[in-house]
Amino acid sequence: MKLGEPTLDQLRIFIAVAEHGSFGGAARAMGRAVSAVSYGIAQLEAQLALSLFDREGSRRPVLTAAGAGLLAEARGIADGVDALVAKARSLHAGQEPALTLVVDVMMPGELTARVLGEFRQMFPTCALTLRIEGLGAVAAWVIDGGADLAIGGPVIADHPALERHAVGEIALVPVAAPHHPLAHPLARTGVAPGESRRHLQLVLTDRSPLTEGREFSVLSPLTWRLGDLGAKHSLLKEGLGWGNMPRSMVAGDLAAGTLVELDLPEQPGAQYRLSALWRRDTRLGPAASWLVDAFREGLQGVGG
Repeated sequence: MKLGEPTLDQLRIFIAVAEHGSFGGAARAMGRAVSAVSYGIAQLEAQLALSLFDREGSRRPVLTAAGAGLLAEARGIADGVDALVAKARSLHAGQEPALTLVVDVMMPGELTARVLGEFRQMFPTCALTLRIEGLGAVAAWVIDGGADLAIGGPVIADHPALERHAVGEIALVPVAAPHHPLAHPLARTGVAPGESRRHLQLVLTDRSPLTEGREFSVLSPLTWRLGDLGAKHSLLKEGLGWGNMPRSMVAGDLAAGTLVELDLPEQPGAQYRLSALWRRDTRLGPAASWLVDAFREGLQGVGG
């Protein structure tokens, strides 16, 4: 059987009917006549030689098994075209004269330096302002309009003002100095459950009210709250407490033995997912789009 090639318009009509639950609802949302929506669905079904909706009698149209199976593919195609058009519009708009970027403190510094070095060569006329922040403060800069783009972690989940595009992840590991009780040779073979709560935990604090009162991988009631990851690193090496750190940042310490990776039963370490964040009421220009791609490609080379 030779199948036809659906048009983008037919796919958008299909998606609209599925989302609005009726031909009338889809017609209102798209500014079309109901007959045009009905005709579009009929044409798409003819192209695919499949029934996409069960619409017997006066019932509202319900996706058939075939329709449900094809809906995700239709959305993917429509989203891809939307992304292509958005990028083309940003290119027509021209390069940004200035750009403010916020980068999560968990991002490997070497990667940030390499990306920004390449950025200056690619976009020498774009005045870049860089900020390094932690946790919710990364997203707060974008939400408040103080930054155009952020590369931030998962602590702000699906904020309605933000667009989010996953770019990669880095590994967090619990560490302590080798003379810390949790890093004792006997402890390494089996720290008792709850033992970590008896020891001071060094925690990166959030300077943003967006996540006020929330805790992230905090196990111990004994904590020192630090706004600087470098200060946390120094205190860990002094043996003043234990805490999670990006593996890339402490790889040299682990190799040299100045820090030890802890085998805690609670396993507080995790994959820290990073995403590009920007306001939904804006479009990324060529320079910002380049940064998103560069950080995504760079993170692919960062091992866990």
